[in-house]
Amino acid sequence: MSKKDSNTLTTENRNNKSMELDRMKTEEIVNLINQEDASVPGAVAAEAGKIATAVDLIYRGFRKGGRLFYVGAGTSGRLGVLDAVECGPTFSVEEGRLVAILAGGREAMFVSQENVEDNRELGKKELEKYDLQENDIVFGIAASGRTPFVLGALELAREKGLLTIGLACNKGVPIEDVSDLAITPMVGPEVLTGSTRMKAGTAQKLVLNTISTTVMIRLGKAYSNLMVDLKPTNEKLRGRALRIFLEITGSGEKEARETLKKADYHLKEAIVMYKRGVDKAEAAQLLKEKRGVLREVIG
Repeated sequence: MSKKDSNTLTTENRNNKSMELDRMKTEEIVNLINQEDASVPGAVAAEAGKIATAVDLIYRGFRKGGRLFYVGAGTSGRLGVLDAVECGPTFSVEEGRLVAILAGGREAMFVSQENVEDNRELGKKELEKYDLQENDIVFGIAASGRTPFVLGALELAREKGLLTIGLACNKGVPIEDVSDLAITPMVGPEVLTGSTRMKAGTAQKLVLNTISTTVMIRLGKAYSNLMVDLKPTNEKLRGRALRIFLEITGSGEKEARETLKKADYHLKEAIVMYKRGVDKAEAAQLLKEKRGVLREVIG
């Protein structure tokens, strides 16, 4: 496979539509960016088959007790952090099951640490801290497809026999060689040349959101299109839990609040308590027997 340098990467090419960018009026720039953004979902759709394969592979790994590691630098890495962090309140994912490794660590989330992304060995070192197990999956995110920090982590994962998945917005790039599955939505040149926080970043976010959400649905963390495994840690989420309980059970609001309180606001357990007429311990056991899939408990 050919290895592209920065002069031949699609994400580094100049966009013919924006050659007069600095001479355009404000509205013209806004319209052009919007038009280019509109092409991103189509690029992601072209990778739908690979995205579905990634979901199935990650789902199987999770079922066997594995963890998912997102590894990235810069914008790509921060998008991995965002996706991983949101899976806690949305799906009650146990801490440590979905881990984001960002080049430069926590500080890099808020202050650019661009120099660290060139360190291949650092990528390996950061991943090695996690005592990798056979069912773990390492998911490298790099718009260019050639970020050394990400490649190093993927190389270590392969050495240990782990499943590796890569996400890039170029083809014919090194990340494909160290990934069992490479997802490569081709969004084309950016309006502002090389600014991959734009279309490439949008494509990466769409792919990550799709994968994590679909994996969680497959794991039983949704009932119909309702997030029944949310973690109601604030007033907004407790209100959502109440509305979901009412929607599924058809109970009155007073009864709903009482049941949720008895269940310590564990929504699925509360729903089972109401629908099956059992206490919290019995509800938890029924869910455990069905691997947490609410539909298999209440129909």
